[in-house]
Amino acid sequence: MSSQHFTVKEIWRYPVKSMQGEKLSETVLTVGGVPLDRGWAVRDEATQTIVGAKKIGELLNCSARYIDGTNAGAVPHVEIMLADGNTIRSDDEQVHEKLSNALGQDVTLWPLQPADNKEHYRTKNAPEDMEAEMRAIFALEPGEPLPDFSAFPPDVLGELMEFATPVGTYFDAFPLDILTEASLRHLQTLTPDAVLDVRRFRPNILVGDSDNMSGLEEAKWIGRPVTIGNARIDAVMECPRCIMTTRAQGDLPRDASIMRAMVAHTAQNLSIYCNISKPGRVAEGDTITLG
Repeated sequence: MSSQHFTVKEIWRYPVKSMQGEKLSETVLTVGGVPLDRGWAVRDEATQTIVGAKKIGELLNCSARYIDGTNAGAVPHVEIMLADGNTIRSDDEQVHEKLSNALGQDVTLWPLQPADNKEHYRTKNAPEDMEAEMRAIFALEPGEPLPDFSAFPPDVLGELMEFATPVGTYFDAFPLDILTEASLRHLQTLTPDAVLDVRRFRPNILVGDSDNMSGLEEAKWIGRPVTIGNARIDAVMECPRCIMTTRAQGDLPRDASIMRAMVAHTAQNLSIYCNISKPGRVAEGDTITLG
């Protein structure tokens, strides 16, 4: 199918890891992804480790925006709207206490730290039963297999074995995630009663098409050069999906059927992880060209 059928439908940035994101009409993709994406994260004080909604589902019911003209080091400060509608700023001396109360456990809020501050990113107090921990994170039923991690480049997988996030970032693994509406349509056919929404899958770019396609279209891009606007990206691998896709957030209910369908039909993957090989401007409506 000719490449002109794919266009940029939505661009998303997530100021705080695992909180609700914000749509952008345009951005400049850099080697580090969408500027200011995942600029903040919370740390679980019990384990002294950066965490997201895999562990603290209530994060998904918070949202955040950057505050112009502020400086928290590598990123601006943020204003967070809690689930009850109250707001708190990251430069408020009570932010850790108020966020902890809202999330129901002791946390602190952190801006991105330098990559050489490896202790900040290191996973501490790792669980004794790692397989049970992974099965919980990936929301697996007894007998269902763990995702196939062999697609991860060895250096990335090695880093994720030691650190909660790639050092110098709060990403799960890669700087860019791309999802097609065709994949969402396909998943909807597998889960006809589920309330599917792009918010469950947290891509940076949602790709539209002109043909009402259905299928894991972006998975076909792996290993091919992809041009989006003025930027070029390398599609590295499919994205393994975790419990976050099933969690309640906003008006979306908890729904375990989403994970059952992905385990059975998509090898638990949806969307693709990418690197940016040539930075450039990307805007809503831009054509996506496959090499």
